[in-house]
Amino acid sequence: MVCHRYYPDIGGVETHVREISERLVQRGFDVEVVCTDPAGKYPCKDHYNGVRITRFRSFAPKDAFYIAPQLYSYLKKNDYDIIHAHNYHAFPALFASAASEGRFIFTPHYHGKSPSVLRDMLLVPYRWIGCSIFGKADKVICVSKYEMKLIEKDFHIPRVKLIRIPNGLTTSEFKDIKELKKESKTILYAGRIESYKGIQYIIEALPLLPDYRLKIIGKGNYEDKLRGIARRLNVSERIGWLKDIKREELLSYFKSADVFVNLSTVEAYGITVAEALACGTPCIVAAGGALEEFIDGEGCVGLNYPINIETLARAIKSRRRIQPREMPDWNDVTSDLIRVYSEGVSR
Repeated sequence: MVCHRYYPDIGGVETHVREISERLVQRGFDVEVVCTDPAGKYPCKDHYNGVRITRFRSFAPKDAFYIAPQLYSYLKKNDYDIIHAHNYHAFPALFASAASEGRFIFTPHYHGKSPSVLRDMLLVPYRWIGCSIFGKADKVICVSKYEMKLIEKDFHIPRVKLIRIPNGLTTSEFKDIKELKKESKTILYAGRIESYKGIQYIIEALPLLPDYRLKIIGKGNYEDKLRGIARRLNVSERIGWLKDIKREELLSYFKSADVFVNLSTVEAYGITVAEALACGTPCIVAAGGALEEFIDGEGCVGLNYPINIETLARAIKSRRRIQPREMPDWNDVTSDLIRVYSEGVSR
């Protein structure tokens, strides 16, 4: 497995790679994750739940790109039956495709755009290079229909090469979740704290929602800006900020919330939305992207950009508890992946 970061770093791609890697080990595969560690926080060689981990220092300005050419040299000198690279939007996948001499699988987690104007501009020339990753891949695994259509349009990849395997959940986690006591209705956001996630619109809606409190779970460089918005609107006391909480506590927040809101415009799937729906918590998401696939008009509704704050407030007020929605399990995802690995596709 090749990716830009790995556990204990947390994110959508990181979670995906960890869940399938550990399950592959349980099924008898010898799995090594080769990734980067820009700050040098973790051991270069590590082992976790049976997965071997090799980390390289990388150049990652503003947590982007993760450039580590030494990763190419390392992969080139080792003999792997399969190299499975993740994340089109960072350089490790490019180095992996160049180093691969055997079966090469690519899961792009592609959303077609970046949260910053500069990175958006850089994605244009990078596309010429990125095409080579798709060209080298025996199979390209997409996590949503939205991603599949986007890849077909942007890279002209033949449909026969594409396969959709959605992200999963550990569904057994969602059976007996302890609900938290609360004194008021709760809006929940969980994920990275970045401008493109749309958290600012939830804060701007709070003056219209006097009976609600907002819980924000996550880390990111947009937190100071959000705190400034909250102070300006005099709603700081109704916002709780949480970081680095245990998995059991996180699921309790999902289960206990009255509504989960994710207005992100840059997603290939949306694991946190799936988790909320699996808890029976209604969701509000951004329409027009990958999150739209969760929209059913009842348990999950969509809002178009530009976000109208009054419309958002009305949507929050009108949400009601739903029956927990069934979601794919990571065990099923791993079984589908093993079938892909086993296919004898010739280049």
